[in-house]
Amino acid sequence: MASLVGGAALGAVFGEVVNVLHDTFKSVGSDALMFKSILKSLKHNLDLIDPVVKDITRLNEILDHREEETKSLIEDMRKAKELIGMLDNQELDSSFEKELAELNESIVTFFQLHIPAQNRRDILQILEKQNFLCKRMESLAIKSGATCVVPPPPDFTVGMDLPLMVLKTQLLNKKRQQILLTAPGGCGKTTLVKMLGHDQEIKGKFKDNIFFVPVSKNFNLMVIARRLYQYISDQVPEFQSDEDAINQLREGLAKIGSNPILLILDDVWSGSEFRLKKFKFDIPNYNILVTSRTALPGFSFTYYLNPLNDDYATMLLHHSASLQHESSNIPVEAIKKIVRGCGGFPLALEVIGGLLDENPVEAWCSIAENWSNSHYIFNSNSDLLDCLRKSLEISDHEVIFKECFMDLGSFPEDQRIPVAALVDMWAELHKLDEVGNKAIDNLHKIATRNLANLVRKRKDAGKINKYHNEDYVTQHDLLRELAIFESCQGPERQRQRLIMAISGNTLPSWCTEQNQQPINARLLTISTDELFSSTWSNIQAPKVEVLVLNFQTKNYSLPKFVDTMDNLKVLIITNYGFFPTELRNFQLLNSLPDLKTIRLEKVSIPSLFKAPVLLKSLKKISLFMCNIGQAFGNCTIQVSDAVPNLMEINIDYCNDLVELPVVLCDVILLKTLIITNCHQLSTLPKEIGKLVNLEVFRLRSCTDLSELPESITGLKNLKLLDISDCLSIRHLPKEIGELCKLEEIHMKGCLSLCNELPPSTTNLEQLKLVICDEERAKFWEPIKEVLTNLEVKVAEKDINLTWLLKP
Repeated sequence: MASLVGGAALGAVFGEVVNVLHDTFKSVGSDALMFKSILKSLKHNLDLIDPVVKDITRLNEILDHREEETKSLIEDMRKAKELIGMLDNQELDSSFEKELAELNESIVTFFQLHIPAQNRRDILQILEKQNFLCKRMESLAIKSGATCVVPPPPDFTVGMDLPLMVLKTQLLNKKRQQILLTAPGGCGKTTLVKMLGHDQEIKGKFKDNIFFVPVSKNFNLMVIARRLYQYISDQVPEFQSDEDAINQLREGLAKIGSNPILLILDDVWSGSEFRLKKFKFDIPNYNILVTSRTALPGFSFTYYLNPLNDDYATMLLHHSASLQHESSNIPVEAIKKIVRGCGGFPLALEVIGGLLDENPVEAWCSIAENWSNSHYIFNSNSDLLDCLRKSLEISDHEVIFKECFMDLGSFPEDQRIPVAALVDMWAELHKLDEVGNKAIDNLHKIATRNLANLVRKRKDAGKINKYHNEDYVTQHDLLRELAIFESCQGPERQRQRLIMAISGNTLPSWCTEQNQQPINARLLTISTDELFSSTWSNIQAPKVEVLVLNFQTKNYSLPKFVDTMDNLKVLIITNYGFFPTELRNFQLLNSLPDLKTIRLEKVSIPSLFKAPVLLKSLKKISLFMCNIGQAFGNCTIQVSDAVPNLMEINIDYCNDLVELPVVLCDVILLKTLIITNCHQLSTLPKEIGKLVNLEVFRLRSCTDLSELPESITGLKNLKLLDISDCLSIRHLPKEIGELCKLEEIHMKGCLSLCNELPPSTTNLEQLKLVICDEERAKFWEPIKEVLTNLEVKVAEKDINLTWLLKP
């Protein structure tokens, strides 16, 4: 095996040398005393490097990674073993001592200069994680970006200690349990099971066999089985039926190890009892925990989660509204009325607290007065929704804020909403372009008021240059229902925001009428499930500016009515299924005169320009987890003619991108080129220098990319170069100093870049900021002596590399 050349061979020989050396010290005779000093030195040095060698051995075996540089060290070790074994020879002279001393020095030098040892271990540890996560990413690539890991619970919780103890007792004291946790929506069921999944005693019992799957209204048995099977195995069979899926999942779970299993199915709705029953496997030490808004039959233990009492509710309101108990000047009676109005429901308390945060006393008193006659029993979701609607009333003067909140309903339940998609939408719908970061400001308002959760996968995400490609939003399903409810007021054809959820091929009655009337919507969202067969009605949507298409099928055709959307500016197409989908009818976009932005996720694109598709107004295209190997090939026209106004390209997690297509270098107006997490990308074309208008060039986490072509120096307008976490780049271009307008370089995690910077770097007179790791920061010290306005910022270490996985 390849690993034997490096890690395993090194470890084996090193161990043999140490053993022989220790035996020699025990038995060395008087004839060998003259060599005892050098032997002590050799023993001391070998003891020092022993943990380093063990780490290299272990990591190389895991990586199955050919380590050419260890060959010379292995030879030295073998020679050391041979020399030490010669100590019994009576004819040894001073030349032997010299040879042994030189060997000792050679071993030390190797670890001091060639690795260096500690840095080498750090790199290998990172590569170990990167290698593992890359493999996991490949195995998860056909999924919707979701895993079965239990999400972390909120930082602050109250009133959950007793329910947590009860559920723990059930799971820890019995081998098999079928538990139901029930309460109305917004009562904290999901928070409780998240706490349970991260409890140390529970993790101690179930180890890595805790699986969390959100179910929601659409209990799709095959999707859930595929998701679980994908998580426990690198290969997922093509299930032929629900029964086949369940049978193979049962076999897969039975094989995962001796530790007990805990399966958490979150938010199972009434009416799903038959499908739910199929997951109650007869497997030793198999436990299932289900949360539901209604009491379901057939469980060995049922726990009813109650709303918070007044004391806990007050504590949560204080926390959500950032009130200090001692300094708060909010009248106690007003707080009591609001607590009473929220009915003890954590979701309502968090939302109203977030909305009232930093508001004056008058706002609190006004809300308290409006709710003074409210006596919610909260026996139904409509009660809580009514409460949440009241909480939005204080924001009516912030029209755009409320509109942005309602837009979140355009995305499927329990799915992560890409921040980049929201920015694209809001740029057109609400004129919140990225100038001044207005879109992100609104998103922060939504998050700080607890109407959604904003998640950043990287520690530096969003802090620099408006980079939000890896950020996403999650939302409680009741808040999503509220957003949709607020959007669905009035007749369908008159709404500004029309959200269609199609089950199977059952279309809404209003869009199947013979005398079709145009709809008035500016935002149209159409979501279809895996049973949809692309049978569209002839919807007339002349005013639609943003079209969001969500689907799950293996093949998907753009609706034929798209070619009549003359006002369409933003198209967002997302495949939420497990497998990449071939996108058909792409040529329909040919007739859209104002289409500015296209975002595609998990689709296979045969060729964007083979038809050809002329997108004269297109300014931005984003491709996420797409198969794009053929997308820019077989062009019958020049790419520059097909997209003459294209200014931004985003390519993220496109695993079949090995070489950047040369034709993209003809898009002369391009200002932003972002290629991230494309781990197979190894080559950039030398024609890259033709992009003379490029201002932002990001190549984050392209781990196979080994160099930047010298022609990059032709990018005379480049302001930002980002090669963060490009592990294989060994050096910067020799004449990088010719990038006369370069202001920022981001190079954190460029672990292979171990040489001094090119002398021409001192010519980067406009360079103001470099973000790198501590090791690379040393290379910039002499440069700072010339570029006195340069700031070199050491990035916060983030070596867990969870950013390699899509959400």
